[in-house]
Amino acid sequence: MLLALIVACEIGFWVVLLAGLIARYPLRLPRLGMVLLACVPLVDLVLLGATVVELRGGAVAGFQHGLAAAYIGFSLAFGHGLIRWADTRFAHRFAGGPPPTRPPRYGRDRARHEWREFGKALVAWAISCALLLGGIALVDDAGRTTELRAWIGRLTLVLAIWLIFPVSYTLWPHRPKGDSASTRVR
Repeated sequence: MLLALIVACEIGFWVVLLAGLIARYPLRLPRLGMVLLACVPLVDLVLLGATVVELRGGAVAGFQHGLAAAYIGFSLAFGHGLIRWADTRFAHRFAGGPPPTRPPRYGRDRARHEWREFGKALVAWAISCALLLGGIALVDDAGRTTELRAWIGRLTLVLAIWLIFPVSYTLWPHRPKGDSASTRVR
């Protein structure tokens, strides 16, 4: 049941986001749009509540409980950026706003961008791990929380792999083709 709720929450995230943007731009109801956009995090609260109820009810923590914690962590850390990304595109399409900007592709600007994204991933990891540790403490039975501890390892591995990108862009920054600094002397 929890896995279906995770899918429903993901769909709910996009439905509430889309409803807020439609109200804000095509329908020209900015206050309603802001209220709906402010409701996006409530989707995470529904999932958190359902997970806590299931674990408090004696369920053995499974893959889906760890996935719920990861989903909430990443939703909280990346959700604001996703809303801003969608808002910029809707404003451009329906309200004559400026065209969306792309992330930088080269040099230090790209490295800074990658470090900012890694920072969000670090926040997501911290929130997810805090929720997982909270679940472990809530259940207080090592036999029923093995999967939650395994999720901490999985998320740490994802974070370590994510670290490769900002480090590589810092140490070996990409340059545009034909850039004189990137041309080798033969």
